[in-house]
Amino acid sequence: MTRLTRLLRHRWFDETDLKRALGPDALARVEQRIAASERQHGGEICVCVEASLPLSYLWRNASARERALAMFGKLRVWDTEANNGVLIYLLLAEHAIEIVADRGIARHVPDVHWAELVATLREDFRSGLFEAGLTRAVDAVHALLVQHFAQTVDGSSVNELPDRPYLR
Repeated sequence: MTRLTRLLRHRWFDETDLKRALGPDALARVEQRIAASERQHGGEICVCVEASLPLSYLWRNASARERALAMFGKLRVWDTEANNGVLIYLLLAEHAIEIVADRGIARHVPDVHWAELVATLREDFRSGLFEAGLTRAVDAVHALLVQHFAQTVDGSSVNELPDRPYLR
C-alpha cells in the first residue's frame, strides 16, 4: 500500500466506524469477558481499539505494532505489580491486531507463540468479525494467564486496570 493510500484509508476511518464495528452491547460483552477472566488469574488484560492511527504515526510511516507498544505504555499496562499485563490492540483501518505482553508473562510465553496467536486471529478481523476476534483473543490470553498466574489460594486479586475496552 502506498503512503498516500494508507493516509487516505486512515483518514476515512473514524468514530462512526468504531461504533459500527463494536457497538455498546459488544463492548459490554467484551468487558464482562475480561472481568470474568481476571477473577480466575492474577494477570491483567487490556483491550485497545482504534479506528485509525494518529497523523503523526502515518507521517513517519509507523506500524500498528509501534502504536500498540506506545498504547501499552500510555494505558499503563506495564505498571501491574507482577508485570503480567497483556494488551490486545486492534487497528480497524488496517484490520491489524497486535498483542503486547509485559515481561512477567513474556518470561513464560515466547514471542513466537504470540505471533502464532495473532496470525490465527487476523482472519476474524479481516472478515469484519471484530467482537468474535476480540473474544477469541481474550480467551487465548486468559488460558495463558491461568496457566502461568493462577488465582491465589485465598481467591483475592486486585483489578489493576479497567476491564472496559479503550476506544479511540
